[in-house]
Amino acid sequence: MLVTRHQAKVRGYLRQLSRNPATADDLAQETFIRAWDKLASFSGKGRFLSWLLAIAHKQFLQSVRKSKRDQRLLEGLENESSVHGDEPGTRPAATDSDQVDLPRLLSVLSEPERTALVLAYGYGLSHGEIVEVTGMALGTVKSHVHRGKERIRQRFDLEQTDHA
Repeated sequence: MLVTRHQAKVRGYLRQLSRNPATADDLAQETFIRAWDKLASFSGKGRFLSWLLAIAHKQFLQSVRKSKRDQRLLEGLENESSVHGDEPGTRPAATDSDQVDLPRLLSVLSEPERTALVLAYGYGLSHGEIVEVTGMALGTVKSHVHRGKERIRQRFDLEQTDHA
């Protein structure tokens, strides 16, 4: 029942972080397995979704660390056996559109900024709940949200709107 209720949010969060649907799906599965194993540690304080997203966030960070190790190993192997001077693939140029291209907007952010904005605006978590999910300090969360919004505004020449 908990998987059914929360899997779309967990997968969506992980897709925003990883920018890869297949990776996000794998991480979501690992998150729910981990949550099942640690279910007794949920104290009932705060929202269950915050606790679950904290586990998802940790799974994502572990995958990033593993990916970086794998990338260094791959680069080492390529350097040893490289006979071609091929450049790695580049991302295609983004096109202008009247529609909001969320992945494109988020692509200009650092990983911590992207995480804070996705949790705040995508999942409606308070700054305090983001602290619980990510382990960042409250001031750091606030800074990442503010800087992330400013970076998007400046990069895409968006006007600031007041949401008081």
